[in-house]
Order: sequence, then C-alpha cells, then structure tokens
Amino acid sequence: MVGWPFQALGILELAQSPGTSRHLKKYRLSVVLTMGGAVSAGEDNDELIDNLKEAQYIRTELVEQAFRAVDRADYYLEEFKENAYKDLAWKHGNIHLSAPCIYSEVMEALDLQPGLSFLNLGSGTGYLSSMVGLILGPFGVNHGVELHSDVIEYAKQKLDFFIRTSDSFDKFDFCEPSFVIGNCLEISPDCSQYDRVYCGAGVQKEHEEYMKSLLKVGGILVMPLEEKLTKITRTGPSAWETKKILAVSFAPLIQPCHSETGKSRLVQLPPLAVRSLQDLARIAIRGTIKKVIRQETVSSSGNGLKSTPGVKRRRVRRRRMETIVFLDKEVFASRISSPSDDNSCEDLEEESREEDRAPPPEAKPAPPVNFLREKVLSLPLPDPLKYYLLYYREK
Repeated sequence: MVGWPFQALGILELAQSPGTSRHLKKYRLSVVLTMGGAVSAGEDNDELIDNLKEAQYIRTELVEQAFRAVDRADYYLEEFKENAYKDLAWKHGNIHLSAPCIYSEVMEALDLQPGLSFLNLGSGTGYLSSMVGLILGPFGVNHGVELHSDVIEYAKQKLDFFIRTSDSFDKFDFCEPSFVIGNCLEISPDCSQYDRVYCGAGVQKEHEEYMKSLLKVGGILVMPLEEKLTKITRTGPSAWETKKILAVSFAPLIQPCHSETGKSRLVQLPPLAVRSLQDLARIAIRGTIKKVIRQETVSSSGNGLKSTPGVKRRRVRRRRMETIVFLDKEVFASRISSPSDDNSCEDLEEESREEDRAPPPEAKPAPPVNFLREKVLSLPLPDPLKYYLLYYREK
C-alpha cells in the first residue's frame, strides 16, 4: 500500500481561551504533518539516490547499488513518469509505489544478505522485490503476495522488461521474484518461514503475532505497525527485539473475505525450487566471466579499478518549510527558520561562484559498455548457447 513519511514541524499557536482577558492567551504546541517530500526531487534516478544519501536515508553501499540499478521511472505508467523522481508516493487504481525515502528505510532495516529468503506482503509493482533480488543473488528466495490480479500482471510485465533490457541485470546475480495472488492474512500455516519479511500495508496490533509467525529465528520483520514503521528481530523461539524507525501513514491491511462456505482461501506460497544443473552451470559460467573481466580491468588500469568519471551533480539544498499561523481568528503567513536558513545567502553566493567557475559543458558521455555481453558473444560457442548464457536478453 501507499506509504507516506511524516515530517513534524512545531508551531506556536496562540488561542484565545474562554474566560481569559484579551491580553492573557494560552499557548500550545501544534504539529504540522507533511506527507512525503522528505528530500529534493531529482532530475533522474541517480540524482534521486544522491539526494536520499545526502539526507541519510540510504546509508550502506549495498542498498545504494540496488537503488541505482533499478530505475524507479520504469515502474510508473508512461503518463505519470514526470513524477517518478520526486520523493512522493504514487497510486493509480490498484497500482501503488511508496515514497523513495520509505523504501530506503525499509531496505536498510531489512539488512539483506546474499542467499537469504524474503517475503514481500503486498508486493505491488515488484519494484522493491527487484531491488531485493539484486542483493539476495541466485541462491536466495524472493516471494511476493499481492491481493489484486491486475497488479500481479503489471509486476510481471515490469520484471520481464527489467530482465530483458536493463544492463544492471548483467552486473548482478539476480534472484528473480515470484508473485502469487491472495490476501497476505490467509497464508497457509504449513508454509516455510522466511529470513526477511516486509509488509507494505498498515498492520494493526491484532495481527502482530501472525506477522511474527512468518519469521525464522534470527530473522527481521519490517512493517508499519500502528502508524510507525517498525523493525522486529526474532532473537529466539519466543524472544523479540522491536525498534520504531519513523512515523508513517499506510493504508490498512484488507481483511479476508470468506467464501460462501465460510472457509478462508488459504494462500499457497511458491515451493522452494531446486535449480537445475543447467541453470547452475549458467550461473557458474557467468560468474567466471565476470571475474575474468575484473582481472583484465585491473591489469589494464595498473593500480586497480579506476572509477568512471561521473557527471557533477548540483548540491542538495534543504527546502524551507512554509507554515501558516492562526492568531485570534486572523491568518497570516510566517516562516519558521531552520538552521540551514541562516546560511542561505552564503549558499546562493557560493553556488553563483561555482557556476562562474564551471567549465564549459562537455559532450554527452557515451552509453556504458556491457562487458559481460560482449565477452559472451565473443566466445567460440554456438549462438543458442550464447543467448542462453545471456538469458535471451535484448541488446
């Protein structure tokens, strides 16, 4: 479901109390909650990630790599893509995406590692599941449960597009998500438990124990519990550690609808598949080729891998919070200054000086080279085997 972060801003509000004189007023502190917009919008996916890092929503390299590898705009409908790089949730019909800052906090809290099993309750477009799959690697488990059949179809289309067209697919060992339709509150009791579980809808206290039952000992559950994004770690068979991350607002879980017989429709999760020998061989060959490419790069660069020069991005500027204060039934606009406002003039002057010193615009950089694809196509192998090694992906 759609997730909104809450930013709290204290406002001193003057209110006339009954029975008090005109000059004697009671002060109270009210809180304005703004939904989304925790960081500045980006011009593209990389700039959005830069802003999330600057605001400390993305804190680890593994999470950063996954966010950069999956373009958020690819999961939007074409007519709404102009909003893809804003830090806002998006909903259209049954299709939904949480705000980028929410996904960042979720990914960091899950503490993902290769080979783990992951269950996404309310998997939606598959955007989060795809990013998780890049970290889990080929020997992980990546399952999602989604209530709406049209959303499952949408997620499968987006997953297929990512696998066929994204160069990021060849940079990682991917754990492909599997999606099933059903209500996540009706998962069969004999299903396997998971190392990591995320629920993308608001969970009430009455369902907390049910959610915990899906988790292995040592596992981590992240969910919006009573308006707080919450991380629960299972430290023993009946021992738990709970941490509140931030205030959020999610649409609540939809309660199950029982059939005419009065029985619930149990959701059967995908079985834990065993990879074929042919698939294992493909994974091993691709891994070996990647090692060869890295060794060749190290040899050609002399002192190791040289970082690719990136495009210089504009500095992230904190936005001023504009407020409205009510005073004796009259309204006037005011602004509560933040520490960053004091240096706003200096920032503008410094930014102007940087623009004056900026070199002339360079030519548009060439598109990145997919070295794995080039290496596979150069091998003395039959074409069908080459395309199998490339997962039959488009150029």
